[in-house]
Amino acid sequence: MGSVPAFSEPDMRRLDVSEPSALKSEALHRVLRDLDRVVVAFSGGADSALLAHAAHTLLGPDRVHVVTAVSPSLAGDERADAASLADEWGLRWSAVETDEMTHAAYRANDADRCAHCKDALMDVLAPIAVAESATVVLGVNVDDLGDHRPGQKAAADRGARFPLVEAGLTKDDVRARSRALGLRTADKPATACLASRVPYGTEVTVGVLSGVERAEAALRRLGFDGLRVRHYDDTARIEVPTDRLADVVERRDAVVAAVTSSGYRYVTLDLEGLRSGNLNAALGPDGV
Repeated sequence: MGSVPAFSEPDMRRLDVSEPSALKSEALHRVLRDLDRVVVAFSGGADSALLAHAAHTLLGPDRVHVVTAVSPSLAGDERADAASLADEWGLRWSAVETDEMTHAAYRANDADRCAHCKDALMDVLAPIAVAESATVVLGVNVDDLGDHRPGQKAAADRGARFPLVEAGLTKDDVRARSRALGLRTADKPATACLASRVPYGTEVTVGVLSGVERAEAALRRLGFDGLRVRHYDDTARIEVPTDRLADVVERRDAVVAAVTSSGYRYVTLDLEGLRSGNLNAALGPDGV
């Protein structure tokens, strides 16, 4: 497997994120060529989709294995969409199960939950990479570096590389490049794992994740995309973009019915709107 990149704070500050997208795309191609063979962790989101598409186009299917990790924290719709994308693009794709739910440290849902999750991911991806003389690569972009994401360090410590970061691509760059390539994932709303809907300290269980998944799926059927349902025991807190708050209120009866039919007793609306990673606000400045 390839060497682990340095992900210290000084190195991150040296990234030139102001470079034009075309130059960053060239930089991404250089990183991928240097890696030569890769195993792409593929959720089907905008970041991993661009990475998988670029690697497949540049290196070919013999040197690129795209893998989707399946567990209760991955919504069924997302798993199906990843499979559909792989088929559309002719990727060499497989789905593998991860076992993070069997680990008490993960279920305890402390501030390092994401690290335990990435350890489980690397447990299944690393052997594939070794067998194929490849390097595990993850779809992390530069904007992801500013939040509390211990999983990034856990993955890097296990030998994973982040080509989008190494090439200086921000989320806007990812979306712009995806649009230029005609990828249908260009404007796909960010969809973190279902466990990110559960406040730290609340146990993560299959039942909790299933309830969140059902509630979000029901709301999407009502036309609400890019949403989160945060789990607070028998209460669901809905987050949607601020320009959709009025729509939720206007369709209050349908929204309440959709969420309560998913197992929640109470339904609330967060007036601050959708904020990715907002449960991290409960952590201290050191992420604990």
